[in-house]
Amino acid sequence: MVRSVQHEMLAKPNHDEAARQRFVVALKQGLTRELRSRNRALFDAVVSPEFARKHTRSPSSRAEIRAAMSESTPYRSWSAMHRAAQELMWESVGDTVQREQARLGSTAHRLASQQPMLGSLTLDPDFVPPRSVTAVDIHLQPGGFALDLGAGDTTAGALYESGGNLFAFGHNIGRTDSKAAHVQRYIAAEWPGFKPRRILDMGCSAGSASVPYVSAFPDAKVHAIDVGAGMLRYAHARAQSLGAAIHFHQMDCAAAKFPDAHFELIVSHNLMHEIPATTRRGMLRETWRLLAAGGVFVHQDVPLRFDTLSEFDKFELSWDTRNNNEPFWEVFAEADLQADLRAAGVPGHAARIGNLPAAPGSLPWLIVSGVKP
Repeated sequence: MVRSVQHEMLAKPNHDEAARQRFVVALKQGLTRELRSRNRALFDAVVSPEFARKHTRSPSSRAEIRAAMSESTPYRSWSAMHRAAQELMWESVGDTVQREQARLGSTAHRLASQQPMLGSLTLDPDFVPPRSVTAVDIHLQPGGFALDLGAGDTTAGALYESGGNLFAFGHNIGRTDSKAAHVQRYIAAEWPGFKPRRILDMGCSAGSASVPYVSAFPDAKVHAIDVGAGMLRYAHARAQSLGAAIHFHQMDCAAAKFPDAHFELIVSHNLMHEIPATTRRGMLRETWRLLAAGGVFVHQDVPLRFDTLSEFDKFELSWDTRNNNEPFWEVFAEADLQADLRAAGVPGHAARIGNLPAAPGSLPWLIVSGVKP
């Protein structure tokens, strides 16, 4: 159960583990395609009329819809199964990562020591990951994004990549879908001939979106930052195994330790919905500070905006906040991103917010982008 990119650091399931992972994908696909779509019909036909009989009006907010739906046995059953499928996903990849732990550790050590050293890894022994990352296991990932089991540990990154692959398959996202490729096509269309000298990937996690920038811009120096040491060890070894020269740093996206105007291109991929509003605003301020004149920034994320949705759709999307350990999911969905950009110093004419066209097997990704005069 792997996506299109193969490399030495990918945890390799044995026969039984692969079978279990295929089951999890099929279960998640069924729960999403066959059962989740029935929640609206259940609300319209049963839950909303029952609420109206009790209160002489229809439910008027997602909180009221949530309370009413939670009294419905079919909805509770779907919700419980949906949560269980996410837990099974992590158990299925966790078995593989745990069995492969020794091999992954020795492989990472070899790759991080091989010559020539293509990129680099800089960890800060005094860095303390923010509580917004350590207080909850986001996506239910065991140990969370900042999991660090000690020197040489790569568990967080291995779990993130393998679990992310199964999650994507379970939501019918194609095996060759690449968030970085979408961003790169957008850049090529909006700024033809753009050739940055230095690139920064904020919140790089396991580094899967960082690597494509090396091939897309072969003359550029690519840097990537994240708060998790385990993530970064994995990302560095992964990049080495793929022959990609990337310089990984343990830093907070809201307080990056680079000089002003240091980068011509700054990107992120699915980061904004994983961080608090204060961190998101700090990230945008840092983006503008770090961007050189004529430089471009593109922050890509899930198409999660509440301003045009019905209260039922908001209720549906808010499931992840309460059941999938996504504490900033609704915070991001309700954010005034234009105001955040203005507060970061980005002139209105220099920024744009919108969705990319949905490619086959992908999503209409949200793009927050701009160019520095």
